[in-house]
Amino acid sequence: MDTDRIVRTFTDYFRERGHELLTGGTLLPPTTDPVLFTTSGMHPLTPYLEGRPHPQGRRLAGVQRCLRTTDLDEVGDRTHLTVFEMLGSWSLGDYSHSQSLRWGHELLCDGFGIPPQRMYVTVFGGDDQVGPDGESWDTWRELGVPVEPTSDDNWWSHAPVGLCGPDSEIFVWTGDAGTPPQGSPTTDPRWVEVWNHVSMRYHRLEDGSLRPLRQPNVDTGMGLERLATVLQGHDCVYDSDLFEPWMRLVPPLWDLDEPSLHLVCDHLRSGIAVIGDGVRPSHTGRGYVLRRLTRRVLTTLWRDDPSRTLSDLPTELLGHTLDRFRQPGGTALVREVLLDEERRFGGLLERGRRVLGRSRFEGPLSDEDYRYLHDTHGLPRDLVMTLRTP
Repeated sequence: MDTDRIVRTFTDYFRERGHELLTGGTLLPPTTDPVLFTTSGMHPLTPYLEGRPHPQGRRLAGVQRCLRTTDLDEVGDRTHLTVFEMLGSWSLGDYSHSQSLRWGHELLCDGFGIPPQRMYVTVFGGDDQVGPDGESWDTWRELGVPVEPTSDDNWWSHAPVGLCGPDSEIFVWTGDAGTPPQGSPTTDPRWVEVWNHVSMRYHRLEDGSLRPLRQPNVDTGMGLERLATVLQGHDCVYDSDLFEPWMRLVPPLWDLDEPSLHLVCDHLRSGIAVIGDGVRPSHTGRGYVLRRLTRRVLTTLWRDDPSRTLSDLPTELLGHTLDRFRQPGGTALVREVLLDEERRFGGLLERGRRVLGRSRFEGPLSDEDYRYLHDTHGLPRDLVMTLRTP
């Protein structure tokens, strides 16, 4: 099942059950939101989850592109991505959490063809503030799915203060063909989480206490890239059809080890999506995130061969990414932004090498040295450390 069919299967299923499809999906949150980028499918819906009526009704579903930098240092492995798409469904005070779980089970089994015996779920087992999530436990047992209770792993919150509630995480067995499911999600990493259903019914206050929401909601999120990887029988997200042109065109262009190849593909794909949403490199805010992504790519490429250049990047990859994220901007503008940042970074590296060649920087650097290099010469600590690495 290719990615486009996965999306159609998901959206058709929820439309048939009275959900209105959300449009848009930009990475940029509203100007009133202090967060730099949209980080989850529910992020743009926060006011409506808190009780404001949504103009499209109380049943919603859609595909939201998201960007997270919290796992940036993990990118390069076989699962982490910076920009990704989230399939989501929401009940704004309409149907119950149990109903959401039943629909989720039906869609995974009948819509996506996942055998029921390859499923396992975890539910909230309770803590000193809230009791066990008996509704979810009973629903899953009725459906015949094995259940494992946890505490910390099954309590969802968007931030230390704000919307929160217990959740059910649905896992799929990804062991080799012929290997029967074994263990549980907390004991065997071959159980991969694909879908999270949150019973969003509390608001956590500044003092840590919980206030029940006047409007209990259901918020579900399922990472498209991870789901595609599982359904297509891979154990690496870069082997899914979403990355097919990247994994076909980049290796012949630049000889990279697997972690470096993954990082370059992810960061370039993410950078193109950010540029497509109108962001330009800068020293602060969203522009700094774009700058950091681009410069991490260049640092990786130039580590082994300083002659490598983003001007060699095939136009097909630029167009594929813009099309994937439904962005109207042309490839020429994206290439211009990337190459301008490459020139700027090349100049900064040359300037940094001259500065660090001074006798005062021959030994170990102090915090005062790092502050001076940053404030006077615009050389951040991570770049200085890179330049001083043999």
